[in-house]
Amino acid sequence: MTLTTDPTADPPATAAPGTEPAEKPRSLLRRGWEVFAENRLALAAVGILVAITAFCFLGPLFYHSDTSVVNLDAVTRAPGGGHPLGTDNYGLDELGKLMVGGQTSLEIGLAAGLIAAFAGALYGAVAGYLGGWLDALMMRVIDSLMSFPLIFLLIYLSSVYGKSKTMLILEVGFTSWFGITRLVRGEALAVKVRDYVSASRMMGAGGRRIIFKHILPNTIGTTIVNTTFSIADAVFALSTLSYIGLGLQAPNNDLGGMLDIGTSFASSGYWWMIYPPAALIILIILSFNVIGDALRDAFETRLQKR
Repeated sequence: MTLTTDPTADPPATAAPGTEPAEKPRSLLRRGWEVFAENRLALAAVGILVAITAFCFLGPLFYHSDTSVVNLDAVTRAPGGGHPLGTDNYGLDELGKLMVGGQTSLEIGLAAGLIAAFAGALYGAVAGYLGGWLDALMMRVIDSLMSFPLIFLLIYLSSVYGKSKTMLILEVGFTSWFGITRLVRGEALAVKVRDYVSASRMMGAGGRRIIFKHILPNTIGTTIVNTTFSIADAVFALSTLSYIGLGLQAPNNDLGGMLDIGTSFASSGYWWMIYPPAALIILIILSFNVIGDALRDAFETRLQKR
């Protein structure tokens, strides 16, 4: 038996000489990074945050100053003479205080933001998975909590439960997760009806496994994006509390507390006690918000198809 071929048929397609085979599809992480890297403002924000972090955490290793001992002989000195940013009303070095205060604000902001992200994502995933009247009840609780002005809630919690570093982290963290909950819950409602979740349920998977194995991993993009916004909100909330005298107490300090002291002497012209902490607060908040916007674009489904 012999095989014949149609002489009029087109020859099989072959790669042109000197050409390379088609590229493999880019991974989701690589495409996300490419979208993020196109945003030069976001890259600048990352650079600013890295510089601020190095300044706050590594700076004290090279610039030594005592920010806890009062020096009445050096009260409100202008920048210069061994004090690059001057001194405050207690004679404490402003540059050293700025490093320590920025370190404290970043630590509390990061910790509170991560707590908010974890609590919000978990609560939203559980509510979306349960559905029905339980979901409605859980979300009405969130709506009720969101109806309270955040600053008044923080003032109450700080006044009642204390102003230590740990308590401020918990107070800010557990009052900042409501927005993340609503977003994650919306995605959980969509994920739980997909075929692989139904198949997992038919194979005997329980609710805990479905939530941690399928729902939460599929909402990681939303969680990461909103974590950056939560950190910015936490830094702002801490600064606000400290500015009105409900933040960390002496000898501890943060950027909001420094700004509070500085504004008390604004009429005296001591600008070096106001502008440095104010600038650092603004740069930290803006940088996290810009990075959050860029990450949202990077995780956007329509951009992943590029």
